[in-house]
Amino acid sequence: MFDPASLIYSPQGLIPVVAQDHATQQVLMLAWMNAEAVAQTLATGHVIYWSRSRAAFWVKGESSGHHQRLVEMRLDCDRDSLLVLVDQTGPACHTGRQSCFYSALRDGVEVVISDPL
Repeated sequence: MFDPASLIYSPQGLIPVVAQDHATQQVLMLAWMNAEAVAQTLATGHVIYWSRSRAAFWVKGESSGHHQRLVEMRLDCDRDSLLVLVDQTGPACHTGRQSCFYSALRDGVEVVISDPL
């Protein structure tokens, strides 16, 4: 059985997690997990992050209804970052956009490339 303690965490006990839509392959967001969030995500199938600003667990969609159901968790080669493939319900970004990556730098200018849903 996989042991979340086998991952490499920052000195703060966190590991970066990229969320990607399983169906569209769109990168949705970057967040953080600690070992307990990794374990709970794997146990429940609901993606659970660690909120650095609130210093608390953050069950994605708990307040917004925009849940992420885990399809697969992948580890990078150094075991110090994760990719979660998810089924996303509603927008992933708190701004109402499908992805948190809605701005691009083009010729040195920041351009909004995605409107809220």
